[in-house]
Amino acid sequence: MHEHHDHEHGHEEEQERIIIPDPDTGEDHLFDILFTFDVTETDKSYMVVTPVETDEEDDEQEVFGFRYEDNDGNFKLFPIETDAEWEMVEEMINTFSEEDE
Repeated sequence: MHEHHDHEHGHEEEQERIIIPDPDTGEDHLFDILFTFDVTETDKSYMVVTPVETDEEDDEQEVFGFRYEDNDGNFKLFPIETDAEWEMVEEMINTFSEEDE
């Protein structure tokens, strides 16, 4: 028996977006949230984003990672400060990229 699931796959989905101010200029920039993940051992959450206003012809997609706290939908972002955290985020980005191909 085949079940039909009524949802879409692929890039047509509406991306969740977040505005992040530039720490140097204070200018707001719009980012697509690629994915979020939680690390239960450290009880921390991470978000990986990419700028919305990217050059479509550029093959390289710029991505940024942040640690975040979610207070009822209000995200507070923190820079990733340790090499261990960066390695973990990079590993998740690589996994996400492989699934996206």
